[in-house]
Amino acid sequence: MSSEIKKKLEDEIHALEKELREELPRALKIAAAMGDLSENADYSAARERQDFVRVRLGHLKQRLADLSMINFDKIPHDRISLGSRVVLLDVDKNEEITYKLVTSEDANAPAGLISTTSPIGRSLLNKREGDTVEVKIPSGTPTFEIISFTTMHDKQ
Repeated sequence: MSSEIKKKLEDEIHALEKELREELPRALKIAAAMGDLSENADYSAARERQDFVRVRLGHLKQRLADLSMINFDKIPHDRISLGSRVVLLDVDKNEEITYKLVTSEDANAPAGLISTTSPIGRSLLNKREGDTVEVKIPSGTPTFEIISFTTMHDKQ
């Protein structure tokens, strides 16, 4: 799991660095050649994009550094954590739901991939089978019972 995330971040970093080094300087040079920079929309757009790319690069590099600090050997075997697949019972709707806890980069709620930093993800961390959790979300406070889970250490 971590190598896939790392590759995804590195690929985006590489693409943004190329844009910052090659494409944006070219766009700024062309826009500057058009004359008055104070009224030049192309120049302003290129500068805004340059600022955005710099901020995004900083964020991605920090995220990559943060991920490298995760010790996957210390992820618990007996509690819900990053990489766990969790089967829940929505007590209010009497429906079973399955989620996998992932990093924010891989989150895709419609596909059942929820971030450990999301309200549901945070409420499930360190819980065990049989525990009940209430989750405060914008649409209310649903109650879930943990039916079962497997960790990243188990064969899934």
